[in-house]
Amino acid sequence: MTKVKQLFKNIGLEYRDILVLGVAGVVIGAAVGVLDAVFGRILNYCTEIRLEYFSWLIFFLPLAGAAIVGLYRKLGKSAAKGMNLVFQVGLGEAPGLPVRMVPLAMICTWITHLFGGSAGREGVAIQIGAAVSSNVERFAGKWWNIRERKQIFLITGMAAGFSGLFQTPLAAIFFSLEVLIVGQLEYSALFPASVAAFTAGAISGQLGITKFHMEIAHGYGISLSFMLKLVVLGLIFGIVGTLFAEGIRQVRSRLNAVFTGHPFRKVIIVGCILAVLILALHQGRYSGTGESLAELCFSGGEIYWYDWFLKGILTILTLSAGFVGGEVAPLFTIGACLGTVLAPLFGLPAPLVQALGYTAVFGSGTNTLIAAILVGSEVFGYGMLPYLAVTCITAYIFNLNKSIFSAQKKSMLQYLKERMKLEGEDE
Repeated sequence: MTKVKQLFKNIGLEYRDILVLGVAGVVIGAAVGVLDAVFGRILNYCTEIRLEYFSWLIFFLPLAGAAIVGLYRKLGKSAAKGMNLVFQVGLGEAPGLPVRMVPLAMICTWITHLFGGSAGREGVAIQIGAAVSSNVERFAGKWWNIRERKQIFLITGMAAGFSGLFQTPLAAIFFSLEVLIVGQLEYSALFPASVAAFTAGAISGQLGITKFHMEIAHGYGISLSFMLKLVVLGLIFGIVGTLFAEGIRQVRSRLNAVFTGHPFRKVIIVGCILAVLILALHQGRYSGTGESLAELCFSGGEIYWYDWFLKGILTILTLSAGFVGGEVAPLFTIGACLGTVLAPLFGLPAPLVQALGYTAVFGSGTNTLIAAILVGSEVFGYGMLPYLAVTCITAYIFNLNKSIFSAQKKSMLQYLKERMKLEGEDE
């Protein structure tokens, strides 16, 4: 008992704090699990409608983009910052997240997917979790003064959001712990984040959200040539994840510069280009999250050598134009499609390389390591862990410190310097 008490003190928490955070984790996890289930099931319904009426709906993509921009300009206020605001709150640079972030992110993502945009969904799930936890923190903060509670609660909500949608609680926990500051794990949030992640995953699962799972055969041995192949694959996947992250940053920056002060013009013009490209390139093959492409990879369906590249380009254009969604699911798809292309070149089984790409491109694009290894283990089986570790570590080393999350702090030193600057400005 003494050792447990000392552990709590080492991370700055008392028994009372643990109790409060545990209860908060259950509340946040339950609320986020329900919201994730509602969001995910309606998103699936939007996908079904798009698949049935794609040839009509795609022509309305530019107008759908204009509707999204209009909603955020009229109702969004600070919520229009999306994931940037989530990171600002987590890093102590903003006071909190508004409740309006939840319905706006959900509705606008549904619109993007319904009309054929190429985007993911996890950004919305994380925003849902973060917004719920931020408001629970405001309520709890009136009675309990927990050290750095804003960051603890935000990490808890992010874990719940990720887990509720992807059904990978362990990956969700460590994703939320390591994504804010590269190389820094906020262990004071480990307990409530774990409670919230498992609660959200259990509830959303009961409400119909399923996990993509594919048990991959393992037992390849650890020969030198095999290990070298894994390292080279990790290098390639790391570079691709980096190119995707940097591509979003560059394209978004340049479009904002070209269309300064004209967000409607930007989303309509780029939306028209997107509609033509998505229609011309295999009739909507790259619309939505790309999960259907990933399923084709693992089921032995037809995958073109350029699928990974086109999915990446169209996702970058969609999100840079002003549509709402996420990048994680497309990263999974890009990695799996690229793995399909690389497998015969390396003389390795396609499912193995697809799983490695699925995981390592995600890790490189988000600049996370533990979360990437765990998501691969939860999706493809824990027997894959040694191979995932080698590939993901290599991808992490060679991702050049890039991330799809522009507000992510690249080091603790950078974070401390910016915090000191902000505190100096306040004084």
